[in-house]
Amino acid sequence: MVLYPHDNDLKLLTDLDEKIALIESLGIDHMIVLPFTKEFSRMTPRQFVKEVLVAKIKLTKLIIGYDHRFGRNREGSLSDMEKFAAEYGFDLQEITAQDVDDCIVSSTTIRNALLNGKVDEAARFLGRHYCLSGHVQHGDKRGKSMGYPTLNIGPDSDYKLIPVNGVYAIRMLYNDMEYGGMLNIGDNPTFADKKWSIEAHIFGFGKSIYNQKVELSFIERMREEQRFESVEDLIRQMKEDEVHAREILKKYS
Repeated sequence: MVLYPHDNDLKLLTDLDEKIALIESLGIDHMIVLPFTKEFSRMTPRQFVKEVLVAKIKLTKLIIGYDHRFGRNREGSLSDMEKFAAEYGFDLQEITAQDVDDCIVSSTTIRNALLNGKVDEAARFLGRHYCLSGHVQHGDKRGKSMGYPTLNIGPDSDYKLIPVNGVYAIRMLYNDMEYGGMLNIGDNPTFADKKWSIEAHIFGFGKSIYNQKVELSFIERMREEQRFESVEDLIRQMKEDEVHAREILKKYS
């Protein structure tokens, strides 16, 4: 985002606000966010440790992952940090590679799972369901006419990774209350005016909450998005999707 602002391939699993909330939920007392700038990116590994970690933060112990890289051009490695720890007098603890079902957990592994619709697999790697935060926007109101009113969700971050198109069983967090529902990501191919959107039907909700923030948790992908010959066929499928989604949510409750 700083060094290559025109590279649109960057997709985040968690944005800054989500990271702060997750860290706070773990009972961490203090958090320091270091702004990443072009000037900051040019610091050598030694400069970063000496000037930031030691002089400014005055750390006594550092915990990092086995594959952690730091400093200009990612030149610093765990072995470099071991030398700096001895030199500057702080303790160093390594987090070894973590595996789930004999697969090493990494951001790439999680991204690939989400981009293939395997949100339940991604949840095993994350230790939680994958979440997407956004604000409710005005849509075509087409779902209401079919008996399935939907919330049209606009993601809060342009860099947030969106799981592959399809129909999902979800939970929605709104005003500290959790609701079950189902979600469609895609182009609405049954209709002529195809337009990509994220639309959630929340069971028994029925509130108008335009411009308000919600958080969606992806529980399980039920099927691919598909084109139906008629609106009636689509409605029949949505009824089946609702039954399926309720069964999934009950299983995960």
